[in-house]
Amino acid sequence: MIERFLPDEKATTMLGEDLAMALRPGDVLALSGDLGAGKTTLARGLIRAMSGDPGLEVPSPTFTLVQSYETRVPIHHLDLYRLSSPDELDELGLDEMLGEGAALIEWPDRAGGLLPDDTLQVELVHEGDGRLARVAGSGPAFERIARSLAAREFLAARGYGEAQRSHFAGDASARSYEKVLQPGSVPLILMNAPELVLGPPVRDGKPYAEIAHTARSVAAFVAIDRALAAEGFAVPEIFEQDLAQGFLLISDLGSEGVLDAEGRPIAERYAAAAELLATLHARSWSRRLAAAPGVVHEVPPFDRDAMLIEVDLLVDWYHPHVTGKPAGAPLRDAFRQEWTKVISRLETAEMTLMLRDFHSPNLIWRGDRKGHDRLGLIDFQDALWGPSAYDVASLAMDARVTVPPEVEASTLAAYTSARHRLGAFDEADFAEAYAIMAAQRNSKILGIFVRLNERDGKPAYLRHLPRIRDYLNRALAHPALAELQGFYRQHGLIGDAS
Repeated sequence: MIERFLPDEKATTMLGEDLAMALRPGDVLALSGDLGAGKTTLARGLIRAMSGDPGLEVPSPTFTLVQSYETRVPIHHLDLYRLSSPDELDELGLDEMLGEGAALIEWPDRAGGLLPDDTLQVELVHEGDGRLARVAGSGPAFERIARSLAAREFLAARGYGEAQRSHFAGDASARSYEKVLQPGSVPLILMNAPELVLGPPVRDGKPYAEIAHTARSVAAFVAIDRALAAEGFAVPEIFEQDLAQGFLLISDLGSEGVLDAEGRPIAERYAAAAELLATLHARSWSRRLAAAPGVVHEVPPFDRDAMLIEVDLLVDWYHPHVTGKPAGAPLRDAFRQEWTKVISRLETAEMTLMLRDFHSPNLIWRGDRKGHDRLGLIDFQDALWGPSAYDVASLAMDARVTVPPEVEASTLAAYTSARHRLGAFDEADFAEAYAIMAAQRNSKILGIFVRLNERDGKPAYLRHLPRIRDYLNRALAHPALAELQGFYRQHGLIGDAS
């Protein structure tokens, strides 16, 4: 159980805001308390925070029983006081509500024990001149709530205790981001990055994240951020940090990206990003980077095992999706043998600090600046020491955007021209490494997008498959990958990209 003293109405509203930051589809909050304990204030604060509209009208659902709001996560506000029987919950459609949204339920005792087992209990009781809030529960939802309340404590300890929080963005990991607005101050970003949960062993007694060298803590972001800033690249400024808990308060680089209003790549901005990469790759980097006094981040290698565990996602998930049958041991062994031969060709490739996800969602365009300062870089905590060509492939074959062949070509031309200007550069060696890294990355992504559909219930990712197949076909067209291309065709892993 978590307890918080609420001295006034503003504190109660802020608690609603803190709860809203943690809500996900399927969550149920059971709100109870005496008359005048602040239930209406808390509910209003939560719903307004979910909507991003501080002036949103939030009427009581006493007579309608349910009031629904199309917010970031659809929120359904229920008042069960007038429920004549717990069985009426079925008529209200609670299960359907939770399929795509969250529920805030007043008078939960009228449900007669029919609420989900993982329902979170939020109780408000009078205490002196204020209120005492008690939050009880278990499971992932309670852990998210506890972390959101810890984030408020992090802010309060650094002078931002009364700041307004609003959801900003999330990604495929457990990380999330919020806008933090303190009166009289510029908006900042709260980065919420809990320590990575490694998961079960999958190979040689090691979990997937360990083999793939996924960053385990926010210290990796801090170390990479400081290294890039020291070399003059535009990255978020870190104002406050708590490495142990995984909270950072950082600057907001802006919201304009490198795509046009229709979501198409702007060729000139992709070229500018490629030139920035050329400058980054031409620099000398240490693999031991300081995150804080006494805290050093060792940049992991993008080694053979990491590359193989990633491409294995293709046979784990994509192969069954397109063939209708699981990949057997002979196919898996042959697949790994083919990729082992291909990876061995990278022995002469240029190795450098590889940001890993250098693509449109992580590039901020700042048109009022000059040179490389026009591009702000974010989301680089998973950086590895690997082939420089990987980042170029990540950009020129952007997984979330259809990059036409001519834009891919102009992006590559901008990169290679810049590298030649910056010193000795083996363009043929780079072209081969580019093809290998593009094939590796797009093979992995095909597996990930199918997994997101089949394991995580996110079918929207399937619409990206034709684009990724097209990218994969482009990469496999390089002569160095002729045998791998033949293997993919033989086993139905590529074909018509339409």
